[in-house]
Amino acid sequence: MKGIILAGGAGSRLYPLTLVASKQLQPVYDKPMIYHPLTTLIEGGIREICLISTPHDLPRFQQLLGDGSRMGISIDYREQAKPEGIAQAILIAESFIGDDAVALILGDNIFYGNNGFGESFRDFTSGATIFGYHVQDPERYGVVEFDEEGSAISIEEKPQYPKSHYAVPGIYIYDNDVIEITKGSQPSARGELEITAINMEYLNRGRLRVEKLSRGFAWLDAGTSSSLHEASAYVQTIETRTGIKIGCPEEASYRSGFMSVDQLAEIVADMSICEYQAYLAGVVAEAMRS
Repeated sequence: MKGIILAGGAGSRLYPLTLVASKQLQPVYDKPMIYHPLTTLIEGGIREICLISTPHDLPRFQQLLGDGSRMGISIDYREQAKPEGIAQAILIAESFIGDDAVALILGDNIFYGNNGFGESFRDFTSGATIFGYHVQDPERYGVVEFDEEGSAISIEEKPQYPKSHYAVPGIYIYDNDVIEITKGSQPSARGELEITAINMEYLNRGRLRVEKLSRGFAWLDAGTSSSLHEASAYVQTIETRTGIKIGCPEEASYRSGFMSVDQLAEIVADMSICEYQAYLAGVVAEAMRS
């Protein structure tokens, strides 16, 4: 399975911060936002990743992450010249996806808790898998309706009268048919290829699985100034309490077996002295004691 991070858009909801840097390069407490979706994919065992962003912002992501080889992964970069919907990412990354299944994650979504999505990635065989997360304000999101047996029967995008409190967070898993489905999809009234339309097509074909995320799972959408602040406060609280960093791709890559402790030690040696470097140095020291 391959992974796509969609980190495009104008970031208008974070103006004027985005005059200086892309939304997904804004800090979430102690690290760039983009580290979080990248870590989610790596923790799930995905090491071939395509990052999609604007022509203006792509060089900054490349400067930050490089080609990924130091972390034992590969990162391909693609341009989204104009934001025309989440599903557009599938078409932009078509040649990258090839014949594989794909996990698509939004660059401003932060997930934490349980064991992440690793099991969902590993157990995936065909069709599509999306997730349902209980929220207080479902009218802001795509909303899943379930029947009495707990099976999904509809998905509505930002409904005025939501049929459930289960929102669809920004991570989706598709088999290779998603390319054909996306190509056959028509833009919505707002001129975008809607991800909800793709999910509904899988539902209509009887090939959509919706997994409800547990109460102990955290999903943060850091797309506004308020939610960015809330995400930073949450990450700070968890990291301070546990001593474990959230959204650390180097550690995730090491623990996923994509690089050795010696390779991690080389990365640490090249870092400036800071809290992040000290944390990774602790990971190396612990590994060498084991």
